[in-house]
Amino acid sequence: MKPIELIVIANATEARLFTREREGASLSPLCEMHSPQGRRHASELGTDRPGHGSSDHYSSGVNFTPRNDAHRAEHLRFAREIAERVHQELVPGHCDRVTLFASSPFLGELRGALCPKAKNALRSSIDLDLTSFHVREIERRILDAA
Repeated sequence: MKPIELIVIANATEARLFTREREGASLSPLCEMHSPQGRRHASELGTDRPGHGSSDHYSSGVNFTPRNDAHRAEHLRFAREIAERVHQELVPGHCDRVTLFASSPFLGELRGALCPKAKNALRSSIDLDLTSFHVREIERRILDAA
């Protein structure tokens, strides 16, 4: 019997993908993905110091850019990587439903990176970071969130 549901547990630096054959069945681990760059300081990811620079001709003018553009770029890259893996599971028909559990704002980035087929298969997306839990605790929390 093919797995009917793909469950993605993610945050901006780590993702765990599981499958299950039916509602309430035990989770079967599929893969783990990591983004070590997502944990690095912005100064290690880019060459500029974000948030510093002259914004006008006055000596006291300072321009503050959005927080850690290099971090956001890495988060978006990782979201696309996870979305590609979801797509790989859906195309051959291994799964027909997707459920996302991810921390905010990464959940929005991940949903935005999904292909149209994955968006159509998306059963639910829940703003909840379960990456640090053992499989049995994840199963319990998924039941509580449903």
